[in-house]
Amino acid sequence: MGPSEQDGDAFGSDSRRQCVFSVPWPVGCQRAVFALYCEQMDKNKVLIVEDDKNLLDALGYNLAREGYAVVTAGDGSRALQVARAEKPDLVILDIMLPGLSGLEVCRILRAETATPILMLTAKSEEIDKVMGLGLGADDYITKPFSLKELLARVAAQLRRVEMTRQEILARQEEKKDRLTCADLTLDLTRHEVRKNGELLDLTRREFELLAFLCHNPGQVFSRDVLLERVWGYDFAGDTRTVDVHIRWLRQKVEDDPENPRRIITVRGFGYKFEG
Repeated sequence: MGPSEQDGDAFGSDSRRQCVFSVPWPVGCQRAVFALYCEQMDKNKVLIVEDDKNLLDALGYNLAREGYAVVTAGDGSRALQVARAEKPDLVILDIMLPGLSGLEVCRILRAETATPILMLTAKSEEIDKVMGLGLGADDYITKPFSLKELLARVAAQLRRVEMTRQEILARQEEKKDRLTCADLTLDLTRHEVRKNGELLDLTRREFELLAFLCHNPGQVFSRDVLLERVWGYDFAGDTRTVDVHIRWLRQKVEDDPENPRRIITVRGFGYKFEG
């Protein structure tokens, strides 16, 4: 059996470490852990930075068993190298590290990435907690700690990251569905146009013509091209259809249709949109 933690046991406790973590891993267990690491490469990746080899191995084993891809580092300099190369989704960072301290690693990582950082601190080192949070750590856990608490905090941080990602994706999708040109906002999904927030009453063809022009601000299009791109190749009408729809559009989107500022006539060629 690998160095997993039972209910009520504590990680980071010297006495506990002596009676559990001092026993070398069986070869079969080492192979099992390696297999787990390989299988979880497409899952959330956690970087564990801890100079205590037994504790590092135990945390890595249990996190891999929970379905995380795990990468590790035993000192601060190596932690920065691994973080930059592996781009983990979360960093578990011990404060007391040889060479480059955990606090300094935290400061550097926070300047480079928004990856959540969970710091491991000793119970008596409250000043380190304050400094760590001040340098950009997202959470901390004091030694000795239970596996359940660590897993809960890891899951909470990754859940927050995923929610943030989903919100960003939703905003990006919303932007794809919306087109803003000066004081006009086109909802490409609902086929709606608002001017300064007020809904305009456009026909389907007027909307399509306006959307095409807005997608290509400043570009001049001939009447023939507009017929082809908006009405389609098989449209049987003539170019006067474009002029009529441009006139109707101006009446709805221009402040002064007789002196248009958005849909501009380029004499001898066609029309362009100035957003």
